[in-house]
Amino acid sequence: MSGIMLNLDFNGSSHDGRQMTSGNAKHKRFVKRRRYLERRGLLNKKQNTNNFRKEGHRNNQWHKQSKREDNSQAGSVFSKFSSAQCELSMQSSRSVQANLGNCAAETDKEYIVPSCSTSCRESTSARQRVVPSLGNPLKYIALDCEMVGTGPKGHCSELARCSIVTYDGDVIYDKFIKPINPVTDYRTRWSGIRKCDLYKAAPFKQAQREILKILSGKVVVGHDVQNDFKVLHYSHPECLTRDTSRMPLLNQKAGLPEDRTASLKILTKLLFNKDIQVGKKGHSSVEDAKATMELYKLEIRFSWKMDPC
Repeated sequence: MSGIMLNLDFNGSSHDGRQMTSGNAKHKRFVKRRRYLERRGLLNKKQNTNNFRKEGHRNNQWHKQSKREDNSQAGSVFSKFSSAQCELSMQSSRSVQANLGNCAAETDKEYIVPSCSTSCRESTSARQRVVPSLGNPLKYIALDCEMVGTGPKGHCSELARCSIVTYDGDVIYDKFIKPINPVTDYRTRWSGIRKCDLYKAAPFKQAQREILKILSGKVVVGHDVQNDFKVLHYSHPECLTRDTSRMPLLNQKAGLPEDRTASLKILTKLLFNKDIQVGKKGHSSVEDAKATMELYKLEIRFSWKMDPC
């Protein structure tokens, strides 16, 4: 214990005092500068913070209030719009229902089934308005051909004369035609063809071109007309062909069985009280074509007068 030595430095107290004095001076300068900045309004942190919070609170209140006002205005506008939309939808639904009602009424009017007498009168008047003259009479022609016999005993039939008349009975084609093969039977009693008629007759190919040019696109009327097409080596569209030998209404009006194929001579006599194909000179293709067209026009008149009931 006696060997312990103490080395005490009493100068440190003065050094600490100098540090404290310098520290106080720095603090004073800091406080002075802070006050200067506070006076200039550059360092008022607490006050600025409080003011910012107050202004932010006011701004938040203002935004909330304006938002409420906007919502209330939008709600009022939306309520008016929704009510108007409801009214429009109700009106549109009413108009649709009214239109449906009108359509239903019109449909009922269109599909009302009239009485038999009313429908008969209406159909007859409509038929008279729609087809008073067969549409276009220029499209209707009547055809008749006369044949002679060729080959052994004249069993083969070939064209020797062709006549075509219009709907009004005007002749637009009438020529003697020279057959391709030699004639072995002139059949004058029925055809009216004599040997002298074929001396200067038109060749078959030439006459065929002329005839088919006339028939093209026309409604061809004939009596047993398929035989005429056969000697012409031609097939006419069925929808444009009218065969008076296959019209049951003509047989019915003539008092003949409907399934019977009556000759042109018999039908003309019974329906018009007119004689054709008489005498020893044989048939005339012009006369037969005119009679055929008259039969067809009569059949059309009969069909218009038919009672659909």
